[in-house]
Amino acid sequence: MNIQKPTLVQVIAWTTLASGVVNLFWGLAASGTFLATIIGVICTPITILPTILGVFELIYAAKLFSTPPQAVQPSTNIAVFEIASVLSFNIFSMAVGILSLVFYNDPVVKDYFTSLNGTPVTEPVPTPAPASLPDPDPAPASEEPAPTPKKAPRKVAKK
Repeated sequence: MNIQKPTLVQVIAWTTLASGVVNLFWGLAASGTFLATIIGVICTPITILPTILGVFELIYAAKLFSTPPQAVQPSTNIAVFEIASVLSFNIFSMAVGILSLVFYNDPVVKDYFTSLNGTPVTEPVPTPAPASLPDPDPAPASEEPAPTPKKAPRKVAKK
């Protein structure tokens, strides 16, 4: 399978790789700084989150760079977590997340991921208008009239 990677997919891969490296160093530096104080020891789990995100970004970027390309879906979850990294004052990762979400919505990128994953591109198929059916031939009238059903006499309640 020889699928040419679009430029935007390459941009997503490079920016995700750069953001992963930045998040690794950002998380390690924040954890090291916070460990120097007593309150920082309590807050260390929060400072480790950019490091974990950085690891996931590096793994995803490696999948995008692989030759031959691996079947991988667009990772909007990583992009959303990159945007949420603004909570740890990481503006670069936030910008990468926004750009990734914008690039994932590009038709060329969508077509690349669908062809890479082997899922057919589904286009809406117009439903044809139902053809009018011909009127059925009327049944021949029978010569005998149909018997009329007899009604039972009504019961009347007495007062």
